[in-house]
Amino acid sequence: MEPKEYTISILVENSPGVLSQVSRLFSRKGYNIDSIASGTTEDPRVTRITIVMQGDEVIIGQITAQLRKLLCVISVKLLSPESAVQRELVLVKVRAETKDKRDEIIQVVNVFRASIVDISRETLTVVILGSESKAGALMDLLADFGILEVVRTGTIAIERGRNTIYDNNKEKGEFNYGKNVL
Repeated sequence: MEPKEYTISILVENSPGVLSQVSRLFSRKGYNIDSIASGTTEDPRVTRITIVMQGDEVIIGQITAQLRKLLCVISVKLLSPESAVQRELVLVKVRAETKDKRDEIIQVVNVFRASIVDISRETLTVVILGSESKAGALMDLLADFGILEVVRTGTIAIERGRNTIYDNNKEKGEFNYGKNVL
């Protein structure tokens, strides 16, 4: 089976070391994370982590099962591209040493519905919000002008429609295998 891209959305307790604990699970199993983004949810005691990785169904099944066993994990949900909205935020600093170059870059940026967030005499900073493919396509065009710096947030994702990550909760201790409870 050929590896494909998977997006995993995880709710965890918002406490020190939890992100490290989750990422260590991937490292221990020898799996690479293509993108990881985390931030607090509507409840400041809960953090949402979105991970994008390559793998097959067996690997994804193993990873999600292992994630559910972690005490700090509240919920794990596998998001399909069809059922989720996925976005990435990218900041790109581009060389723009003349007025003509700046004007040309602004036209390209406008076609992609991106924004200019900083202008200097020699550079433009562009913010791209969209899919990874949209960001890649715009960065390919901006490369002709000379990209000086790139910062990416990683992919964030949320399920479309009524379904939420809360639909797939686990009870505290449900997967508490092998832990000494005495």
